[in-house]
Amino acid sequence: MKRTIGILLCLCCQWSYAQTENINAQKSLEQEIIKMDSLLFDVAFNQCDFEVYKTIIKDGLEFYDDRTGLNTDVEKEYASFQDKCSRPFSVKRILVETEVNRLGDYGAIQTGSHTFYNDSTAVQMAKFITIWEKTETGWIVKRAVSYEHEDI
Repeated sequence: MKRTIGILLCLCCQWSYAQTENINAQKSLEQEIIKMDSLLFDVAFNQCDFEVYKTIIKDGLEFYDDRTGLNTDVEKEYASFQDKCSRPFSVKRILVETEVNRLGDYGAIQTGSHTFYNDSTAVQMAKFITIWEKTETGWIVKRAVSYEHEDI
């Protein structure tokens, strides 16, 4: 009986350790993706830093938008970015909420919602899905879906 209890205790300890490892891995992944989201939007998009934008948005991107459909031309995305940055008012994106989940050893999926501002006026809310690919050089956006755009 004591041996059975000992074995059960060992199994419980191993299970607890595995759960802690999974939680730590999830938290680490969330921190990485939220950092990348911040680089993409807080730095590149909001501050019009085209060089940072090009490190995250690369060839092979598929961008789905409920207003414009599918875009697979990264040069078109770059032109859209530069057009946004040439406007006489600032366009900013603020993250409202997000959730991050692992996609095996490929990368991660990020879902959430965000608000867009012209200067300091909120003008639109939308939901998004981003598929992040982990590459040898870092994280890149592989697929993006922007939907349920709603004017405020």
